[in-house]
Amino acid sequence: MSLGARIAVVVNGNAKSVTEDVISSIDKILRGGDLFVSRHISEAPKIAKTIVDGDYGTVLTGGGDGTFTVMVTEVMKAAYFSHKRPPRFGLLKLGTGNALAWVVGPSDLGKRGVSADIDRLLREAGSKEVHLVNIEGYLAPFAGLGADAQILADYNATKKSLEGTALEVAGRGLTGYGIAAVTRSLPAFLIKPLTHVTVINEGSEAYFVDPQGVHKERQFRQGELLFSGKVRLAALSTIPYYGFGMRLFPFAMERPGLMNLRLSSVGSPQFLTHVPGIWNGTYYDSKYLSDFLVERVKIRCSPAVEFQIGGDPHGLRDEVTASVTKQPIELVDYYES
Repeated sequence: MSLGARIAVVVNGNAKSVTEDVISSIDKILRGGDLFVSRHISEAPKIAKTIVDGDYGTVLTGGGDGTFTVMVTEVMKAAYFSHKRPPRFGLLKLGTGNALAWVVGPSDLGKRGVSADIDRLLREAGSKEVHLVNIEGYLAPFAGLGADAQILADYNATKKSLEGTALEVAGRGLTGYGIAAVTRSLPAFLIKPLTHVTVINEGSEAYFVDPQGVHKERQFRQGELLFSGKVRLAALSTIPYYGFGMRLFPFAMERPGLMNLRLSSVGSPQFLTHVPGIWNGTYYDSKYLSDFLVERVKIRCSPAVEFQIGGDPHGLRDEVTASVTKQPIELVDYYES
């Protein structure tokens, strides 16, 4: 292992896959590392300070992309104020979504997969550098305004409505997202008007992207208007994947230090007609999609729309500013084992 030998594992105690059996299994296999079970976001700063003060070399999070986002944000903040080198970060597949899992390859859900990943980490797992999106004080792999955040809100509403019923299990995970999309999101998109979005380049680099890659001659100057028009989605990511392996940001790793800004007016008919291509990132129609690689942008929406960071809802926004982190984090990469 390239950093310190101590391993901290932080799991979201509210995630459906974080059972007492899984917690016990992790605790047994850590071999001198420490397990932290977080039940509320307010516990994150204290856990992060303990991790930094304890000079842990690697921090693994379990509970989905939201758990990863919160802990990386707090640990990086604690390391900065303590003038210490940040630890390496890693992901255990113990939550809904897990977009980063498609980038660095942890095992499937369950006690056996988690145990195998920790064992691989202790023996040989490699690392890769990954930049993150810096937005509203969070460091996240992705964030979005509009359709993706609305589907997330619809999923949470669907899951809540099915609690205590015979369909409670079906309301969780990918199946729950499917139910929410079919019964709430897609019908709403048929009648809901598009949102007017304006995007201003506030960074030193910004490029228009087409299906063949970056058009370098289309570089935008700082302060220049990147886009103005009506869309359903304005989202940013430094990794290609959204939840469940959906390759929503196919250009995210085209240029180091830049993020993929995707603006989409794809409606329900287009989505249902092109599900496979949209899912694997091969669908592209300039009538409905606009992609950019950007360093820092300001996005204005009229009217305000739903907003998500790392797959966690953050209410309505009519303006956000996002940038790519200048320094990447070191991420456990099981593909490099």
